[in-house]
Amino acid sequence: MGNNPVNGALYFLRGFALILRPGIRGYVVMPLLINVIVFTALIYFGAGQLQSFLDSMLPQWLEWLKWLLLPLFLIAALLIAFFTFNMIANLIAAPFNGLLAEAVERQLTGGGPEEGGFKKILADVGRTFTSELRKLLYIGIRAVPILLLMLIPGVNVAASVLWILFSAWMLAVAYADYPMGNHAIAFPEQRNVLGRRRWLSLGFGGSVMVGLTIPVLNFLVIPSAVAGATAMWVEQLRDASGK
Repeated sequence: MGNNPVNGALYFLRGFALILRPGIRGYVVMPLLINVIVFTALIYFGAGQLQSFLDSMLPQWLEWLKWLLLPLFLIAALLIAFFTFNMIANLIAAPFNGLLAEAVERQLTGGGPEEGGFKKILADVGRTFTSELRKLLYIGIRAVPILLLMLIPGVNVAASVLWILFSAWMLAVAYADYPMGNHAIAFPEQRNVLGRRRWLSLGFGGSVMVGLTIPVLNFLVIPSAVAGATAMWVEQLRDASGK
């Protein structure tokens, strides 16, 4: 598969099939349960705030553009909400996502990282949470300026498009971390590896982003994205990393 966004999207879709395989299904339970709880909270607490957020994004003098701009603002607002809660879910599920990535890699290659378990979860809990917090810091430093631009009338149209592209990149970074982290690849090097397959990475992250906005399907996004990112690591990114 080449370095193009279509193939990146195909890796995400492949993740749905991978998590149904015997030997992998057992590793999906905890990430799936965490995802259901977090997204249920999103729906419960976030739905009532969405309309007021959209109203604040449309100043009076742009009222005549409402029907043109509303779909773009709606997409951007949904991505902000789902992206935030996706990061929270990943923070909680990080140790289990690492085990899932291990299981997928063993199925695809017959090898991979040493088999883990709950002892490994306890041993790696500090490393995995540190890794997640490092990702959140990296994302936050870059997300805040974009979100501020979205508050500026006129500029917020371009900023919304920028936020969509940024979200696709960050989701690729977030999920590729699990298989690469299992091989002790540092976070800065992970970004370099993804950068060498940028269009592939954006296609993968963009498809995850779309999946997060689809009701019911979004419950399966985290484990499927972990599995798909692992397949992408095995077949594309590992060569780019030199491992």
